[in-house]
Amino acid sequence: MRRLTFIPALFLALAFACISPAAADSVFTVSDIHVDASGSSVAEARNAAIARGRPAAWQTMFRRLTRQQDWARQPVLDDAALQKVITTYFPSHEMRSTTRYVADVNYVFNPSAVARVLQSAGIPYTAQMAKRVLVIPMAPGYSRGSGWTQALASPRHYTSLVPFGVPVGDAMDESALTGLAFDTATWGDVEGAASRIHATEAVLMLAAVNGNKLTVTLRRLGIGELPTKSSIEVPILQGASSTYPSAADAAVHALEDMWKNHVAVDFGQKGKLIVEVRVNSLAQFASLQSALAGVPNVAGVTVVAADIGAARLSLSYIGTVDQLRDALAQAGLVLVNSAGAWQISQGGAGAQ
Repeated sequence: MRRLTFIPALFLALAFACISPAAADSVFTVSDIHVDASGSSVAEARNAAIARGRPAAWQTMFRRLTRQQDWARQPVLDDAALQKVITTYFPSHEMRSTTRYVADVNYVFNPSAVARVLQSAGIPYTAQMAKRVLVIPMAPGYSRGSGWTQALASPRHYTSLVPFGVPVGDAMDESALTGLAFDTATWGDVEGAASRIHATEAVLMLAAVNGNKLTVTLRRLGIGELPTKSSIEVPILQGASSTYPSAADAAVHALEDMWKNHVAVDFGQKGKLIVEVRVNSLAQFASLQSALAGVPNVAGVTVVAADIGAARLSLSYIGTVDQLRDALAQAGLVLVNSAGAWQISQGGAGAQ
């Protein structure tokens, strides 16, 4: 960068929980909390029912965003505090009498308020949407028509926090995956099948009978990443095939927790990067600033120096550099280290 002109620092106050509207709609809305209460009038019954549903919605929200290992640390919020983190609610399937109110309620949470509660409690949580994952059922190998594959492909998993799909099952997938070895498979072995469902990573799920239990081992594969593993056990019911549906439910929860462990941000871990950006216009620079404002891990941005076509930014962030890189990628930004110098550019894939 030549002829740098130093200018006063410009600080952008970026809330940790700032995410895109589309992400907020899905992540920070808890749906179908069943409420039922009575009172001296229908209005009193309705207010009591809505209030009674808030703690259940908060628990669902907390467990959605946090790792299972942190569930016992859930902050206890009274009704006044709950009303501060819940912005609105939408009842449906209402039934009422003069003294009773019954409904299913959708509660909408305020991302920034949730972030403040979790940050003050020192609990890591996820504030970004998961990208699509290819799940490859194996028992012990992959088979399109197996009971294990059918259990994981069930429509009841469509609402998983981690969107996933099983292989499409065409001839190309059958050829590539039929001989797949669980312990030695690489991203290159599954990349073709993943690309056909627009997935950016894959998780192999191996179901194996282990005495009176069915053990499901998950092995995650990603571009340029070392594989990671986790496993769960489910009691066998009347046989392995009859246990597949409950094992699939447990495996999907394990998939969600594996993702949370990978992306959950530790508030106590903070860092700062000096990054170079190249821009062709003020409009492009404004677009870059807007994209940074939507990245949950970014805590602040200061313009250190600027020149025609280039700028140097000081980027404060929460969590690890890898987590920052993943969060930036979801906002369409690419963070790279070239010969010891960090650079940010637009043109990432963005959230899927």
